[in-house]
Amino acid sequence: MLDWSRQRIWITGGTGFLGGALTRTLKDRGCPLVVSTGLEEGDLAAPGVAQRLIAEIRPDTVIHLAAVVGGIGANRTRPAEFFHSNLMMGAQVMHESWKGAVSKFVAIGTICAYPKHTPVPFREADLWNGYPEETNAPYGLAKKMLLVQAQAYRSQYGWNAIYLLPVNLYGPGDNFDPATSHVIPAIIKKMADAVAAGADEVVAWGDGSPTREFLYVDDAAEGIALATERYDKPHPVNLGSGAEISIKDLTETIARCIGFKGRIRWDTSQPNGQPRRRLDVELAAAEFGFRAHTSFDDGLRRTVEWYLQQHRDRQKG
Repeated sequence: MLDWSRQRIWITGGTGFLGGALTRTLKDRGCPLVVSTGLEEGDLAAPGVAQRLIAEIRPDTVIHLAAVVGGIGANRTRPAEFFHSNLMMGAQVMHESWKGAVSKFVAIGTICAYPKHTPVPFREADLWNGYPEETNAPYGLAKKMLLVQAQAYRSQYGWNAIYLLPVNLYGPGDNFDPATSHVIPAIIKKMADAVAAGADEVVAWGDGSPTREFLYVDDAAEGIALATERYDKPHPVNLGSGAEISIKDLTETIARCIGFKGRIRWDTSQPNGQPRRRLDVELAAAEFGFRAHTSFDDGLRRTVEWYLQQHRDRQKG
């Protein structure tokens, strides 16, 4: 097991939503030096940036969270950017970490790497049994290359690189920008805006039938910390809650939380995305003792309350 008291950790993307939660988690576990970087320190997709940061930080362990991400709309609008930026970031950060004698590399993948029609629950053994859902395939495949690279470097160099597959995250501090946000913050903002405007209708994408699984951000941080501490094998591992909810039920639940009493109109000209998503989470429990402990109702309530408080604070300001 990793001795946190002797670790210097570099978290790429550490100033973001998940990065902030993970930074707090590692410090709580006794890690004396956690360096969390974002775009301010340089674009990791650009040549030389990863090499420079490795030389400056001299990490013992690298946790690679940095990614260009977004919902279905952003993936459809910017597929080339999502592919290139994520591919180049991952390839260069991992390669420079190996060159820089980093002792352990933790690659954070995405559930979007799974095939479109993966049997539910998604098992790690099914990861290569088909092509990802088309709307986010460029992103999913770019992140999937981290697994290929990690296994290749382990095979040739005996290097300790692991790969984790977190499900969709949510929680206070999430990204609520409509252009790039994921489904939960997007719906929360849409419902809150409708209430503020006195609107009697909200338009939602698709037909509401797809299901999604969500993991509270603090639980995700705990899962990554446990894997960093205890897991040293080549096989990918899911991180999730093991529960799913339909987009229709999710949208109606958020509407009740926000207080929107109008009509929800489903725009079926817009894509649904992958039909179902729910992970098999038993490998994470068996290998490093991780199970999510935040119920979806509690996590969603905290997220909505945080967003509404931020909205009230902005109005006062």
